[in-house]
Amino acid sequence: MKRLSIAVLALAAGLAAMPAHGAAADRDRASLAGFASLPAETYVPGSEPSGSQLGTAPVNGVTLPLPGQPIQGFSGIARRHDGSFDVLSDNGFGAKNNSADFLLRIHRIRPDFQRGTIDVLGGVNLRDPRGLVPFALTRADRVLTGADFDVESIQRAVDGTYWIGDEFGPFLLHFSGRGELLDAPIPLPGVKAPDNPSLGSEQPNLGRSKGFEGLARSVDQRRLYPLLEGTVTGDEPGTLRMYEYDLRKRRYSARHWTYRLDDPSHAIGDAIAVDRDRFLVIERDNLQGDAAKVKKIYLAERRGTELVKTLVADLLDLYDPRDPSTPFRFPFQTIEDVIILDDRTLGVLDDNNFPFSSGRTAGRPDPSEFIKVRLPRRLHADPRVYL
Repeated sequence: MKRLSIAVLALAAGLAAMPAHGAAADRDRASLAGFASLPAETYVPGSEPSGSQLGTAPVNGVTLPLPGQPIQGFSGIARRHDGSFDVLSDNGFGAKNNSADFLLRIHRIRPDFQRGTIDVLGGVNLRDPRGLVPFALTRADRVLTGADFDVESIQRAVDGTYWIGDEFGPFLLHFSGRGELLDAPIPLPGVKAPDNPSLGSEQPNLGRSKGFEGLARSVDQRRLYPLLEGTVTGDEPGTLRMYEYDLRKRRYSARHWTYRLDDPSHAIGDAIAVDRDRFLVIERDNLQGDAAKVKKIYLAERRGTELVKTLVADLLDLYDPRDPSTPFRFPFQTIEDVIILDDRTLGVLDDNNFPFSSGRTAGRPDPSEFIKVRLPRRLHADPRVYL
């Protein structure tokens, strides 16, 4: 870990010293503008052990089970307006049947791009003290776990509450700023995944863990736009549905739009609004390290019922001002967080799938990295995206 810390600080120092706009940058390529990292083996202080269902054989050098709740699996990010961010940990260890001792949590972090580090400032566990979830939960105290929901996307409303997209249902979930569920889980009409607790004898029409990977909030704060990660049965392979949920009427509208993956084997990692009709979408393959080929951010514009894509950043080919001859690569299996920092700069984070993924260094668990990506041209985003 000491060697990793030295490398992180060296990278951060190099980025801090670089010209503000990457003086010699390729004008058609996005650039690396900042880097910060959280070590893989970082745990919530004083938290319960976890990973008891993962066996006892070490994974990427990590001893199992784990001594606490790992601060990992960042699958969504939201702004807090003081230089810090809320980041959402997903269902834990990748499946419903191995994540019952992983407590769902929103962490508050602050990246320090000068030092190349990420400070963890606290967070809240997600829970259902009012008994709004209509099916049995894992824990009697109604603290939510990765066996209850697979939370993958988040938006923070102006009233301080959180809207979260789940993959098991898929469901929309509404929480207070203290992590308390405010409404019963909101199902998606006509679509059920295999882990949906109300499936019964029905056949699922969405793949396992293919629910709401993206969740955009309209710039006028009136609607949510959840984006599925998988194709609904009967739709053209490689097409994903983006829905519209009216926050005032508390119901879905009859409209949805189609996002087309470059390849049906790909997946999306996140989706956020740029303005009324444009969204940023992360699209990726399922590979890591040197094998990774597709880790991209697209600008997707609504035209009729389609989302028409334009590439804005290739995360495997970022101009690196410290070494213009060698691109900086963000080679993680799952990249699931994007946020607009300013009109030409994005914040991007990986979901490190701790302890399983090793895209940065083979045989070692991936850290959680937060990079700043400077785009080759302005987004012309609606100013309300910063609210």
